[in-house]
Amino acid sequence: MNETIPPPLEWSLFDTHCHFDFPPFTATPELELQKAAQHGVRRLVVPSIGPQDWQAVTELAQRFPSTIYYALGFHPLYLDASSPTHLPALEKALMQAEQACVAVGECGLDGMIDVDVALQEQMLIAQLSMASQAKLPVILHSRRTHNRLLQLLKQQRFQQGGVLHAFSGSVQEAQQFVDLGFKIGVGGVITYPRANKTRQAIAALPVEHIVLETDAPDMPLNGFQGQANHPAQLAKVLETLAELKGVSAQYLAPILWQNSQMLFGLCEQNRNKM
Repeated sequence: MNETIPPPLEWSLFDTHCHFDFPPFTATPELELQKAAQHGVRRLVVPSIGPQDWQAVTELAQRFPSTIYYALGFHPLYLDASSPTHLPALEKALMQAEQACVAVGECGLDGMIDVDVALQEQMLIAQLSMASQAKLPVILHSRRTHNRLLQLLKQQRFQQGGVLHAFSGSVQEAQQFVDLGFKIGVGGVITYPRANKTRQAIAALPVEHIVLETDAPDMPLNGFQGQANHPAQLAKVLETLAELKGVSAQYLAPILWQNSQMLFGLCEQNRNKM
């Protein structure tokens, strides 16, 4: 049975990265979405971490059509539960996926975990190839691997674009991904005054290259440490971004919404099954 979500009051926001299939959202997802909608969050993308949650993210999109979209992929942090032998299953899942599947991911590289680098790269390259075949963008994870990730994207001649999730770095690093057709995912890190380099980078980066995210239930905002993050907090990320750029949140909101819609192919002219 489809659930209906009340419309936002002031603006339309798109949480481009929310693990809505994780607790605490699994108990009462309709109430969680209503809370988000009260803060203007109309849509969100739920990335997967591996085969263990592909069905869950798919079912969320079926339950909340035109509100929840999803991505299928292998997260580098969870590769201990996957291997190259699982790649054909992803290829099959993407071929059979519904239109609410708007990306491949979460995929990428992580330089801070004890997972074989060669395996991470092998799985990422395979997912880039599948995304190209499916003509889907990718949701990229990168921790201390920006340079290597850029090298692989160029080597694979990846043309589908996507989003560099949870960006933290310099404006020069952000621009390198923008030059390859990627949006920069901006989340709670900019609410921390100590994240000076990232705040300066996002302040300088043109807004047409930015999308918003929470990474909920992870990545709590400044002042909410130790608490589960929530898509409703996206409004606070927007307000912080507006402060950094010296403009109003009302000015930014429709631009960011359009960026997200275009990123995931959800503009009406691109999709006819809304």
